[in-house]
Amino acid sequence: MTNQFPAAADGRFTFPGTSISVNRLGYGAMQLAGPHVFGEPKDPDEARAVLREALELGVDHIDTSDFYGPHVTNRLIREALFPYPLNLTLVTKIGAWRDEKGGWILDRSPDFLRKSVEDNLERLGLTQMAIVNLRMGGPEDDIAAPMRVMRQMQEEGLLAHIGVSTVNAAQLRIARGIAPVVCVQNHYNLVHRDDDAMIDALAEAGIAYVPYFPLGGFTPLQTEELSRVADEMGQSPQSVALAWLLARSPNILLIPGTSRRAHLRANVAAAGLRHSDEHNGRLNSIATMR
Repeated sequence: MTNQFPAAADGRFTFPGTSISVNRLGYGAMQLAGPHVFGEPKDPDEARAVLREALELGVDHIDTSDFYGPHVTNRLIREALFPYPLNLTLVTKIGAWRDEKGGWILDRSPDFLRKSVEDNLERLGLTQMAIVNLRMGGPEDDIAAPMRVMRQMQEEGLLAHIGVSTVNAAQLRIARGIAPVVCVQNHYNLVHRDDDAMIDALAEAGIAYVPYFPLGGFTPLQTEELSRVADEMGQSPQSVALAWLLARSPNILLIPGTSRRAHLRANVAAAGLRHSDEHNGRLNSIATMR
């Protein structure tokens, strides 16, 4: 099987100030770990097969993190894909770790951030990360200090480019004042649309917006109107929701995750869907209905 990415998909995106160009529909590796993103997968062979088929289908952008598992997804990526194709962009996220019970513990101290990048590099078998996202915890968090650490690691060559995650507009302004930001990864989907204004502003600046939980995350999107539109289109609600995100703005990159090849194929096919104006209007109205 060779590149089956839909010819009608909404093109490619080039991260600002870089030579990195990717298909707008990528792959999020989070679900390759065990339940609740903790521990080993039930079927490691299928997990590696998903990664290989993602590349065969034309995916060239994989989102991962050392705290998925922990360490599970990075190990699987290396086992399945190393040596990596030259066109593959691996993006990781730092700023948290997992305790022995699977809890998510935030940590943005300088030593921890540096160790996190070094650990990602070691486990993935790389000498430099293409993009590293700094994961924040809330609007009250100081982003200036950890961003200065990110900039220092960029100057040292440990990472080529910087992204930020779980930030508001004020934090983003501070981050961009310290170092160039090539992408923002926040919670956003058909129902959860708090970042509408941010997306539009980032589009004007040419900066990528990468929504996490594009299909609702651990609580899948379930709305009657989405189901009705999907039935009328003869598609699954998940495919319709992904296609809506791609149509929402040209700077949106998607990283839907799955641990099954059949689901992966459906996600990739969604990049070629088109909504009618009438369907798009109804989908846009869902957020105001709730």
